[in-house]
Order: sequence, then structure tokens, then C-alpha cells
Amino acid sequence: MRLSLTAIACSALLLSACDDVIVETPAVEYTPEAAPVAAAPRLAVSPGATLAQAGDAAPAPAAASRTPSRAPASAADPQRVTGGPGPRRRVVEPDPPFVSTPVATLDEPWAMAFLADGRLLVTQKNGTLRLVNVATGQVGTITGVPGVAYGGQGGLGDVVLHPQFASNRRIYLSYVEQSGAIYGAVVVRAQLELGSGNSGNLTGITRIWEQAPKVSGQGHFSHRLAFDAGNKLWITSGDRQKFEPAQDMGGNLGKLIRLNDDGTAPSDNPFYSQGGIAAQVWTLGHRNPLGIAFDAEGRLWSHEMGPEGGDELNLILRGRNYGWPLVSNGSHYGGGDIPDHDTRPDLEAPKEWWTPVIAPAGMIIYSGNLFRTFRGDAFIGGLASQALVRVRFNGTSAAEYRRYGMGRRIRDVEQGPDGAIWLLEDGGNGRLLKLTPPG
Repeated sequence: MRLSLTAIACSALLLSACDDVIVETPAVEYTPEAAPVAAAPRLAVSPGATLAQAGDAAPAPAAASRTPSRAPASAADPQRVTGGPGPRRRVVEPDPPFVSTPVATLDEPWAMAFLADGRLLVTQKNGTLRLVNVATGQVGTITGVPGVAYGGQGGLGDVVLHPQFASNRRIYLSYVEQSGAIYGAVVVRAQLELGSGNSGNLTGITRIWEQAPKVSGQGHFSHRLAFDAGNKLWITSGDRQKFEPAQDMGGNLGKLIRLNDDGTAPSDNPFYSQGGIAAQVWTLGHRNPLGIAFDAEGRLWSHEMGPEGGDELNLILRGRNYGWPLVSNGSHYGGGDIPDHDTRPDLEAPKEWWTPVIAPAGMIIYSGNLFRTFRGDAFIGGLASQALVRVRFNGTSAAEYRRYGMGRRIRDVEQGPDGAIWLLEDGGNGRLLKLTPPG
């Protein structure tokens, strides 16, 4: 009996020293300081499913012939303890951890960017720039957008605000243009003049970058945009389904581009001394990068579509070669072999990769306060996977943590001013969805 009373007394002392345990069920346990880096089961997409548009990604194979279903798991890191020894606060996530609310319906939406007043710019692939009042669902139009070459994967692409938008009113757009039988992506900057109601106009349009060379075909433009904390503009430039240009420094296809906000090349770019197009380049050896985001430490992450398997999430490092088309953890369509990344240690390997593919599109690294357990995690839109894919980082390592089925192809992901997560569904009648905590 004495032992039992002692145990009870010790338990009471321990409980009195603990932080609160927050329980929200049904749930998945999460410890903020030392969360497990574990991957959710991969989704299998049957070969007959019509989920991926031509060129975005082939329908995922039922099984991979020469690669495991995911990147090899690394050994678990020891728990990181803060605040001294003893029990830590535990938060138990609801499952799923959000509710989804449709706000508006658009025609082939591709990208979005919030204005300071909470309204949302949304590009439509057909060349229309929309202005959405997310409080009312009203959708207006911004006029003055340059004409675009619409077809295949081409059309109006990304939209971002200049970091000093409040004073200079500048936005940046990417889109595809045609010259005879050849195509290429272009980036322009313009001033956004907002009118009465839910309307506006672009003025002072200036071209600051273009893909070179223009080539035939209407795939793998990529043309995602992001600004860093130093006001440098980053552009993803796809290989245009031509393979070898990704390794050719005489052009900017298959590259990650870093520019000043006026389109000139910064003198500290890794290949600046070579001059010409090479001066724009930060990294090479990319296939079709469709998501780019900075983490809280300023590290740049980018994902790209693989061929038949081998979608990648890469940590972007100055001057590195990411291997395409020399290596890939996928295969050529039809099964042709490509050497795996581990056969070329001189080339940069992905931090996470997927076979079967998720067909990634759009990405944020969450920094808000509305979802307390999301901070620092990446959220990637899935086209073929029809999912929102959550990735957890551990320093410079990354692994899929969870996957939330959305029932539709997800084209873009954005974080709203209040910390809500916003999604764009792909294709005609694509909905704008707002994700908020349940309850």
C-alpha cells in the first residue's frame, strides 16, 4: 500500500509541473519541439485515371519498377528539448486539421497574390487577371494585361507584388508568348491602378525577362515567381520538354533565375562573370519547377515535376547542378531508364521525392498563427494526387508528413493575411477554397 501511495504522490507532483495537454479529437498527436518526421502513405493513382493534363505529369503508375515508393527514411533525430527537463506541452491536431470553405469559382485559375486590403489577385490561364473580394465572393477584372499564347500548359502564369508595393504599386506577371511556331515565357512588371468597386487597370508595362531560346511545344514553361528579403526576383524556368537545354549555360531553360527587380543580373550571381544569359542563372539542371518558397531561415526550396516518377523537393544552393536530364529518381515515359541521383554524387539530390508522382504545383511554407501546429511546414498543391501535401523540415532535411485528399487537382496554395490557407482548384470551374481550423 505504501508503494501505491508513493506512486500516487509522485504522479500528482509530475502533473502539477506539466504544461496543459490540449486535446482536440479525432486527432493526431504533435509535439512542436520534436515532431516526428514521418511520411504518410503514398497515394496510388491508377494508370487509367484521367487526373493529369498532358505534360503536367503522366498518370501515376500503379507500381514503380525500379524505385521504392518514397525516398529512404533517414534515422530519427534525437528529441530537441527546450525550457529544461520535464514534460513538454503536447498539442493534438484535429484530423483533418482544417475545414474547407468555397469562396469563388474561376475559369482555369493558375496563381494568386493578396493585396494589403485583403482582396486577392488571381490569374486565369486564358489571359484574364481577376480581383476577388474574399469577404463577399465578388469577382472583378483587372484590364491591361498583355496578350498571352493560350494552349497546352501555356497562358497567363504567376502574379506577385513588389516588396514595396504600398509605395510603388508594382506587380509582376509571367505569361507565355508566341513567335511564329515557337513559344517562351515572359516576365513583365506593371503598375496596378485600382478603380471603384472590384476593378482596376495595369499601366507602365515593362518586359524584364524572357525564356531563351524560344522553342516549339507548349509544355514546361514553369515561370513561377518569388521575391526574397533583399528584393531579388526569382524565376523558375522549365526545360520546355527539350531535356538537354537544362545543362546548357548558353540558354536559360531548365534553370532557376535570380534578378534585380528591374530585370538586370546581380553581380553576386554565381555565373555573373560569364556574362550574357549565364549571368542570370543561380542553379541549373531543372525539369519543370512549379513551386518556390523561402523558409524562416531564408533558405529557398523549390519542387519540380519528375518524368514517370521522381517528383522532387530541392533545397536550392548557389551555383549547384540539380542533374536533369542526366539523373532522376524517375524513368522516361514508357520505361526508359534514367540513372538515379545516387549514381552522381557530384550533382545535387532532392531532399524528398515521390514515386508515384504527386504532380506538385504551388507551395507555401507556413508562417501564420491561425494554425498553431503548421508553422514551418510546407504545403504543396497536388495535381495528379488531388491533394494538399504537407512536408516537415528538420534543418536541411525534409519528408512528407501528411497528405490531405481534396478531391480535385490543386493548382496553387497561398497564405492569407489572417493565416488562413487558400487553395485554387485546377481547370474550368476551379474553386477558390479557404482553409481554417475546425470548430
